[in-house]
Amino acid sequence: MTSVPTPIPSRTQYVLEAIKHRILTGQLTPGQSLVESELAAQFGVSKTPVREALKTLAGTGLVVMSQYKGVTVRMVDATMAREVYDVRLLLEPEALRRSVRRGASLDVASEALERSDSASDAAERSLANREFHRALYLPCGNPLLSKMLDEVRDQAALVSAVAWSETPSWEREAAEHREILRLALAGDCDAAALALHTHIASFVARAFPEEDEQA
Repeated sequence: MTSVPTPIPSRTQYVLEAIKHRILTGQLTPGQSLVESELAAQFGVSKTPVREALKTLAGTGLVVMSQYKGVTVRMVDATMAREVYDVRLLLEPEALRRSVRRGASLDVASEALERSDSASDAAERSLANREFHRALYLPCGNPLLSKMLDEVRDQAALVSAVAWSETPSWEREAAEHREILRLALAGDCDAAALALHTHIASFVARAFPEEDEQA
């Protein structure tokens, strides 16, 4: 019996994932220019897949295309951060509530939490953190709700990367993650959703406080 070969990712997909990884782990910083020819040389491809990858990243909100400045990594400010986290606050706790209510497996979330705890660097910890949150909402039973959260996932990770570069708060957030998972595994959907809401709200409040709070 002839085995079916595993599809090879396209050059565009390869470049897309590589650039995204660099942005979300802080290797490419907000405001940094992304030059097609330089990226093409780094990845050993022509400029076409780089151009297509950058267009996709612009669509997800990770990069900005300007007629005058070219392509740059999106800047993160308080307004942008609060808008992204407002969407998360509206949707993510409800998605977790539904996941728990359905009795969905949270093994992936547990594994992501373990990877985060044993991470050797900030980049690995950041990626594990993203997977933890996604594993909580993905089995909610509503594909459209999951898709909506996926659409802000990269922007939320960019906000986190910027905030953590200024004030690392891994230990506090890891403890909050463990409590959220504990409540979810215990089947307490409302308490788990409330803990997640508090976790998200407190992070953005610490990282991007309102002006009157700073006074």
